[in-house]
Amino acid sequence: MAAPVPFRFTFRAMAAEHELQLFAASHADARRVADAAIADVARIEAKYSRYRDDSVATQINRAAGKAPVAIDAETAALLHYAQQVFDLSDGRFDITSGVLRRAWDFKAKPARLPSTASIEEARALIGWQRVDWDDRTIRLPERGMEIDLGGIGKEYAADRAATICVEHGIVHGLINLGGDVRAIGSQPDGTPWRIGIRDPRRDDRAIAVMEVADGAVATSGDYERYFDLDGRRYCHLLDPRTGMPVSHWQAISVVAPLCVVAGSCATVAMLLEARAIPFLDAQRWPYLAVGPDGAVHRSA
Repeated sequence: MAAPVPFRFTFRAMAAEHELQLFAASHADARRVADAAIADVARIEAKYSRYRDDSVATQINRAAGKAPVAIDAETAALLHYAQQVFDLSDGRFDITSGVLRRAWDFKAKPARLPSTASIEEARALIGWQRVDWDDRTIRLPERGMEIDLGGIGKEYAADRAATICVEHGIVHGLINLGGDVRAIGSQPDGTPWRIGIRDPRRDDRAIAVMEVADGAVATSGDYERYFDLDGRRYCHLLDPRTGMPVSHWQAISVVAPLCVVAGSCATVAMLLEARAIPFLDAQRWPYLAVGPDGAVHRSA
């Protein structure tokens, strides 16, 4: 039997570019697996995107202040995970906080700050603890409230894609969904995968390399959606308690068994600002944090 060789497949979904690197005996075998994984990423996007009129998220949001909406087991599992991260973050990771985008426009030219009134209007609609839900239904109690699963959706899709690849016989591979990486096994020679972590202030170079085998690396940072105004950077990571962007770290990367765990830990750490390092140490996953001055902090 021929030794497996790497095949790469690129595609676009969830407003980002993605790549699958799969080791297989032939291109046809790899293509078959890649098609199945890519189809599931598209399924997850269609099911949970707030930008689609027919998505589960839109149905739930449209019914805010009205009757409960029926949900399936997959959606209930995601909500249970969102609850865990909400509790772990002392309420900072809140899937109802997406309404703050009504106040913050990171594409506006020229850049401008939202009014205090618009921030407070949005904050009044935030509160995961107010939502009525169980394994069968969910109800947002107030009209105008929303849930937004974007904070875990891409990472969940990476984990699902990896699971599908393994079920189809892939032993070595990398799933890279817009920089969130899930490794299937090790490299064929048994060494860990080496994942470059981009410099948050220079997208043309890596600031470090993290090693992972049969696990995941995810990064949260202030450099994807932001604007600079009067010498300060305002990024898209918003603290639901204040309605304001976080500002302590340039980026935080975490290695964990699952991409959704790595991603949520990195995001919670960004939201915790000065308390990030004790939080990350308590989780016991390897991490790399880039401070406001560019200094790199690593796990022990």
